[in-house]
Amino acid sequence: MRHVRALFAIAFCALATAAWSQGYPNKPIRLLVGFTAGGTADVAARVIATRMAQTLGTTIVVENRAGAAGSVAATIVAQAPADGYTLMLASPGAFAINRILEKKLPYDPDTAFEPIGMAVTFCNALIARQDFPASTVAQLIALAKEKPGQFDFGSQGIGSAGFLSGQLMQQMAGIKLTHIPYKGGNDATTAVLGGELQMTFASATAAVALRSRTKVLAVTSPARDPSLPDVPTMDEAGLKGYDATFWAGFAGPAGTPQTIVKRLNALLREAVSDPEVVKTLARQGLNAAPSSPQELTARIRADYAKWKRVLEGS
Repeated sequence: MRHVRALFAIAFCALATAAWSQGYPNKPIRLLVGFTAGGTADVAARVIATRMAQTLGTTIVVENRAGAAGSVAATIVAQAPADGYTLMLASPGAFAINRILEKKLPYDPDTAFEPIGMAVTFCNALIARQDFPASTVAQLIALAKEKPGQFDFGSQGIGSAGFLSGQLMQQMAGIKLTHIPYKGGNDATTAVLGGELQMTFASATAAVALRSRTKVLAVTSPARDPSLPDVPTMDEAGLKGYDATFWAGFAGPAGTPQTIVKRLNALLREAVSDPEVVKTLARQGLNAAPSSPQELTARIRADYAKWKRVLEGS
């Protein structure tokens, strides 16, 4: 009899959860972004959230909680109720990179979240000041081998997309550059323009805007970026297999009902397939790349394994 009652209780809870999920949403949804307002990630989150909210029939409030490369926002979401009303713009930093660089995170990326789907991908471009002695990646590598450590590159800090792009280049090319961290991408590009810094990995949109004032040597994606169609990839420039492509997606707390996950995934796909949304994202150097929750999970695991090898030098 006890077993019958237990089975009945489980069935009742499942039915109650399904019925509750069907009424979702009935209040505003929070979308946490682990970066400052006005940046590429923030713009992407707001554009996509606005489009999703139109179909959901409720407001999606974007909340910026910058800090620790996305870990501040991730911690809040990991501790939130798993009811679909607290989501986050997931990124490689919070889900894969920080666990390599930090001895102990306040959350477990493997168990604390429910991936909803990937939204966009983006790459960086290696830019150098105009008087830099190399005009191609091959020339840069040759110079760096002659003078190890005498050439520098800047990034937004340890663990950032620019930092990772530079680490991968050094490992694959067998060279040694001096890394100089800055507070943000704009600071690094300003340093290049001012002659304080020789190179940086800038966003594709920044590279487009600075083409007349810098040398754009290559992009970090495996295929040429649509915004810089005449700029070779690192692979084309000689580093075969080089790929430093990054992404952003949506996730919620672990245990979020699958009915809600499936609905949000469908809406996310719909949003990043909207021609107007695609155009707006493209102006930010972002390429629409919707995925299933399972595909996002696989991407997170692959990124962790890849960047662990790079950062630990193995």
